[in-house]
Amino acid sequence: MGRLAGKTAVLLGASSPDNMGQHIARRFVAEGARVLVSGRKDGVLSAFAKETGCDWAVCDLTSEASVNALAQTAADKLGAIDIAVNATGWGLLKPFLSTTRADLEAMTALQFIGPHQFFQAMIRKMARSLGGRGGSIIQISSATAVIMLNDHAAYMGTKAGTDHVIRCVANEFGSEGIRANSISPGLTDTPMTAEAKQVPGLFDAFLAGYPLGRIGTSDDIAAAAVWLASDECFMTGENLQVNGGLTLRRNPSSGEIQAAVAKATGA
Repeated sequence: MGRLAGKTAVLLGASSPDNMGQHIARRFVAEGARVLVSGRKDGVLSAFAKETGCDWAVCDLTSEASVNALAQTAADKLGAIDIAVNATGWGLLKPFLSTTRADLEAMTALQFIGPHQFFQAMIRKMARSLGGRGGSIIQISSATAVIMLNDHAAYMGTKAGTDHVIRCVANEFGSEGIRANSISPGLTDTPMTAEAKQVPGLFDAFLAGYPLGRIGTSDDIAAAAVWLASDECFMTGENLQVNGGLTLRRNPSSGEIQAAVAKATGA
């Protein structure tokens, strides 16, 4: 323990109980970091902060003013920002031809424009030439940024685009002591996928794509985030595929999912 001792962290995307962001925050605290958690739901954030000893602040990633306010609040409360994690996301599943302009605008605001503005705000607090002390920026991406899943194009495209923004940040701001990397889970056992997990056969349809033989957990992602956030990490501009080898294979097709569910239910 203590791999993040003396470090400060901002984690955006922690306002749903027991979600991936909260798992990462808990692990950071256990490793000695002082953590500020953020998201849209003040009640969930305040309860989590009280339980874990974190600081908290409300932030709407789709608002540039809100993101800039978060950066300033974090700097004021923590004294500096060493680690910044964006763990937000919206798992839109919708057929390509049914995806509307409104869907695309909402997805882009949350998964491309918002992260871009988050990185900008954090860089302004981290950059050594601006009075910061460098640090680590971590973007939670998705295996589907590089492998296919039907009915997921808007999600996949915005995640892939933000992965390239991370590469740009790494290239431009390495001289400022800033590292920037993505983590790509596959299907993960989280509250967001709890409803899908209840569908007989659905998780089993995905399991065949995992060489390591199990679906990932939020703790798997938190462990990777600790390494990326620590001084042990000499990596920048990369996308860690923390998904049990899924990207060596593939996600199931819609037909394979339907067949697995039908088999499990006897339909």
